[in-house]
Amino acid sequence: MPRKKKEEEMVQASLGHRISKHEAICAERMKTLFKAIDEMRKDIKELRQEMNKGKGAVNVLVFLAGLVIAIIGFFRWDG
Repeated sequence: MPRKKKEEEMVQASLGHRISKHEAICAERMKTLFKAIDEMRKDIKELRQEMNKGKGAVNVLVFLAGLVIAIIGFFRWDG
């Protein structure tokens, strides 16, 4: 009987060591994932800002083109 208990204690100790090692590995993975997600969020914010700048530039160009067309139409109109 004592031998069986000793073996069970060794198995439990081994399992505890394996579990703690597994938890450490998982914690490192989670840390890496969180860091990657934070970097992606930052990149997404930058892309949104650039996209908004592009939209603004297109709006200005459309306005200027409309203005030029209106001026040309005004001077060429024979009415």
